[in-house]
Amino acid sequence: MNDRAQFTRMDQSTQQDWALIVPEAMKMARSLPDRVLEHLKLLDGDYGGFPVDRLTHSLQTATLAMKAGRDEEYIVCALLHDIGDTLGSYNHPDIAAAILKPFVSEANHWMIQNHGIFQGYNFFHHIGLNRDMRDMFASHPHYERTAEFIALYDNPAFDPQAETFPLSTFEPLVRRLMAAPKNSVYKAALEA
Repeated sequence: MNDRAQFTRMDQSTQQDWALIVPEAMKMARSLPDRVLEHLKLLDGDYGGFPVDRLTHSLQTATLAMKAGRDEEYIVCALLHDIGDTLGSYNHPDIAAAILKPFVSEANHWMIQNHGIFQGYNFFHHIGLNRDMRDMFASHPHYERTAEFIALYDNPAFDPQAETFPLSTFEPLVRRLMAAPKNSVYKAALEA
């Protein structure tokens, strides 16, 4: 990019500046699936003591959801639920939820945002935490959906012998989901 905006403070920007910035932002937005898929590959070989590496776990979770006939949005959520492991050691669900938020339903976003606490039911008691921490959400409308995600897809996806579809199986789903945001403050500007 040769042409660049000239302001040094955002409040001094002009419509002409934004005429330069917006096309570049759109190029960046179109390449989001590429960056997400590349980041997901960082989980390859990262076992962290688990029976399978984090990429395999993510692929198995998505494989189970796909085999169960879940919709594409749900499958992509399953695939990306732990993508934040590399950057959010203490809050990985927040990272995944932030990436997915513009593209998914409120139910799927909540499920991914809170899956760590729900998975905790299966191991928190081994590390000195309250395994029933998820009960604080007992009255939430997405409680059962999130508990089901853990029980059917996230929890059983640590099996070195399990069928695991390759990342290429899920790439078209990621690209379709991230082609246009459903929920974004910028959505109206993108549609103009």
